[in-house]
Amino acid sequence: MRLLIITQKVDQNDPILGFFHSWIAEFATVFKSVVAICLFKGSFDLPDNVAVLSLGKEKWKSKIKYIFLLFYFSVRYFNRYDAVFVHMNEEYVVLAGWLWRVMGKKVYMWRNHHAGNRMTDVASLFCNNVFCTSKYSYTAKYAKTIRMPLGINTNVFKRDQTVQRVPRSILSLGRIAPSRNLDIFIGALGLLKDAGHMFTASIYGDALPKDAAYMETLKKQVVTHGLADRVTFHAGIPNTQTPRVYSAHEVFVNVSSNGMYDKTIAEAMACGCVSLASNDNLRGQVDDRLIIPERTSEAVFKSLAGALSMSDTDKKHSVAESIVFVEQQSLTRLSDTLYSLIRS
Repeated sequence: MRLLIITQKVDQNDPILGFFHSWIAEFATVFKSVVAICLFKGSFDLPDNVAVLSLGKEKWKSKIKYIFLLFYFSVRYFNRYDAVFVHMNEEYVVLAGWLWRVMGKKVYMWRNHHAGNRMTDVASLFCNNVFCTSKYSYTAKYAKTIRMPLGINTNVFKRDQTVQRVPRSILSLGRIAPSRNLDIFIGALGLLKDAGHMFTASIYGDALPKDAAYMETLKKQVVTHGLADRVTFHAGIPNTQTPRVYSAHEVFVNVSSNGMYDKTIAEAMACGCVSLASNDNLRGQVDDRLIIPERTSEAVFKSLAGALSMSDTDKKHSVAESIVFVEQQSLTRLSDTLYSLIRS
C-alpha cells in the first residue's frame, strides 16, 4: 500500500505540529511509499520513500495557488498512492474528496476535537473512515468513525536520566489559547500558594496572534495572585525537545476539554510525570487521582495538592501504571492499526 498524506505543516522544529514529522517517518516503515502534501514545508529529515510537496505557504500567501497545487499534486502523483490520509483539516476533503473518490482512492480523515460544524459533516461523506482518539470528539458521532491510539513516539518520549527532576515543580505545555483553560490553572496555583504549599510552575507555549490578548491576561493574573516569583512563562519549543522539559518537572497539568484529548497528557506520563488532566477519556485507564473531576480552579487545586502530597511509593506506582497505559497508545501501534484498516 502507498499513502498520500495531507497535512498543515511538515516541520520537525514546529512547537505544535512538529510531532507529525515522527508520524510520517513511522508510517513510512509500514507503507511502501508516502507522498506528503503540506501547506507549509519547513525542516525535515525523512526516509527515502517519503516525498514532501508544499502548497507554498512558506513562499506566498494565495489560497488560489494552494487549491490549484492541491489538485495538481493529487493528479500528478496519481500512480504513487492508493489511499489518502488527511490530518485534522477537513477543508482539504471538502475540496478534493470527490476527486480522490472518482480516481478510486480510499479517503481517511483524522480529526480529534470537541468542535465541529457542517463542513466537518460534509467532509465525512467523502471518507471511508474517520479517525479520532476521544469518544468526546465531534467526529465520534459518525458510524464510520474509528477510535485510534494517541500515537505517542515511545522511543522519544521517555524519562531523560540526564535531567534532574525539580521537586514540587509543576508544568503546563502546549499552545496558549482560551480552549486550554490556563486561567483556571493559574487560579489553582493561586489557591495552592494561599494554602501554604511550596512549588514552582512553568508554562511553555506560544499564542497565535488572535490569542495575544489572552496571553497578556494570563501574565496579569499571575501578578494578581502574587505568583510572579513562582510562575515562569517560556516560549514554545520543538516537540523533540519536550522530553527534557517533562523530565525536569514533577507534575504536569492539562485542563483542556474531553474532546481535545491532548497528546501532551500521555507524553508527560511517558517521561515520568504525575500527569493530571481534566479528561474523562482516562477513566478506567489510569489512577483515578490523576483525573481532575471539574474544570474549575478549586478542583485543579485539590488535584495538585494531592499530587504534591503523594508519598514516593505512591508516586512511583502511579507513574508506572501510567507508562503501561502510554505503551498501549504508542505511535507504532497507531501506524500498524492504520495500515491494517487501509489495507482491508
